[in-house]
Amino acid sequence: MAADSRERLNLLASVRDLDEVDIVLDAGVGLIDMKEPSHGALGAVEASVIRAAVQRVDGRALTSATIGDTPHPSHGLSDRVSSIGDCGVDFVKVGLHADSRLARYLEVLAPLAARYRLVAVWLADFGVPDRETLAALAAAGFAGAMLDTEDKTRGALPELLDGRELATFVSRSRSNGLLTGLAGSLRLADIPALAPYGADYLGFRGGLCNGDRSGTLNPARVREAVARIYASPVNAAAP
Repeated sequence: MAADSRERLNLLASVRDLDEVDIVLDAGVGLIDMKEPSHGALGAVEASVIRAAVQRVDGRALTSATIGDTPHPSHGLSDRVSSIGDCGVDFVKVGLHADSRLARYLEVLAPLAARYRLVAVWLADFGVPDRETLAALAAAGFAGAMLDTEDKTRGALPELLDGRELATFVSRSRSNGLLTGLAGSLRLADIPALAPYGADYLGFRGGLCNGDRSGTLNPARVREAVARIYASPVNAAAP
């Protein structure tokens, strides 16, 4: 497993197949996230592809994969998380909503958090988790929390939430010991504004593709994103 660092801002790039894994590896992406854009905001990739991707990465970057788009039925949730976690990824991403179903989901997922590094993905279209919700997430043993968007036609995450809301989410998450990420139709031009909020990762898919998020990754855009992330003042000031 590659090492993760809480002192630096890193790039998360979502990929759908092994060809795209090679593109992001060559560019030096820190976290390679496996997701199928044609299956929704958090569409799952086939387990066989995830296992092959983990072998291809071979510890040169961190890896993650989503269990599938929301909503998840609580029955079968444990098996779904296990099926993805057993592929060998460093993080298993689970889409959650801060609603009446959350307590049941956390009850089911807490035992799995001792075995897998679980990351909750909150879809900003449905609101942002409050202080108590993030504390409950940490108490359940989750490793991280991310913000993403479901309806990609509504614009990028910074158009749904203002800077104060984003900074508060990151601060509260980190105060609970959670890795943090911001994603959702992000563009390369969003990096300077988002970098100072203190997230561990900025997540990209569509902004790295030819066309929309369903297109293929553009190697030049991936390299540019990596360069912009690592040249940001936040990283320049890191020890």
